[in-house]
Amino acid sequence: MPNSPESQDPDDLRITRVPVGRDVSWVRPGQPVPFGHVLYAAATSGHSPAAVVARLTALGYADIELPDAPLPATVDPGDALLLKADTYNVSWLDLGKPVPLRDLLAAAGRQGLSPAEAARRLTAFGCTVPPAHPLPESPDTRDIVMIRTDPRGSGEWLGWGDGTTARHVLKTAATLRCNPHTVATRLTALGIRLPYVPEPEDERILQHPGAPLGHVLAVARETGRRPADIAARLTELGCHPQGTVPDTWDEDDLRILSQELDGRRPWLERNNVVGAGLRHILRAALATDRSPADITARLAALGHWLHENAKVPDVADPADIRLLETVDRSYLDGVHLEHVLHSASLTGRSPADVASRLTALGHRLPDEVDYPEVCGAPRP
Repeated sequence: MPNSPESQDPDDLRITRVPVGRDVSWVRPGQPVPFGHVLYAAATSGHSPAAVVARLTALGYADIELPDAPLPATVDPGDALLLKADTYNVSWLDLGKPVPLRDLLAAAGRQGLSPAEAARRLTAFGCTVPPAHPLPESPDTRDIVMIRTDPRGSGEWLGWGDGTTARHVLKTAATLRCNPHTVATRLTALGIRLPYVPEPEDERILQHPGAPLGHVLAVARETGRRPADIAARLTELGCHPQGTVPDTWDEDDLRILSQELDGRRPWLERNNVVGAGLRHILRAALATDRSPADITARLAALGHWLHENAKVPDVADPADIRLLETVDRSYLDGVHLEHVLHSASLTGRSPADVASRLTALGHRLPDEVDYPEVCGAPRP
């Protein structure tokens, strides 16, 4: 065979220009030959790593990166790819530098290995894996997303022993659509420092990171802890509990804080712009056999205030609930003729009756409009 680095011999090209997916690992004359290239060339050509080193040396490649340990007799292509760096083009890990956390997790994810197993195999090849504590023994392809400061695709990468924020945990969990506790425990297992220590109950506490008050009370009931303690833990975990946490509460509080009035999620979200909905208050009054004024007062005490323009009726009337269901205007918006006609068509009431009742409930309607007294047939 020709003894030139420019050899075009097919067998030589198999170890100097090695396809890696859609790219090529190409060693050039006068430049260092990475150990990862040696291993992958051996794995794909059918030669031993020692034979590849010998042939490259014969071709004039003098700077070949090799570990202190003996070369393996054979190597699997997947194991060789563990030394591929997580870059857009083909590059290989440097034996003289510690393996970055990003590269370890990317390699483990590509090969379906746990971080611990990937670290063991890289160490056997002569690489240095920094952490002193045990890495996770379970594989998780989401690891590489968890250590990116912007999990949506940009940002920097967390390294060995780096610290991160509770906000990062929440953002990553939202991106991965998983419980933030899953992210927190995994990051901790990878050696990333959090501003808090994950606790088993966090999984339940973080089932609703938006932290509506109904969720706080429900978790307090399930765990036997004070609502204030649950709210404090949510704050420590980076969430912002909604509403005003009560010192004492009862089952009715859970009912009126749930959208379906059954004491379960979905919970009533606090609206800081237009306040609580009057329709919800009337429905809650019927469901609990309490007056609308009583429900309004209790919701206000829990941080769900009613807009100042709203007028709470003395009695909850199902007809009002049906009417308000057809209105998509808040108390900050004016109700115009087209809205009145729409509600009239859905309820079977006359436009004049609809306009009169909406006015009585606090909605703003223009004075100059004459509304028809004729009732139409309600839509199904």
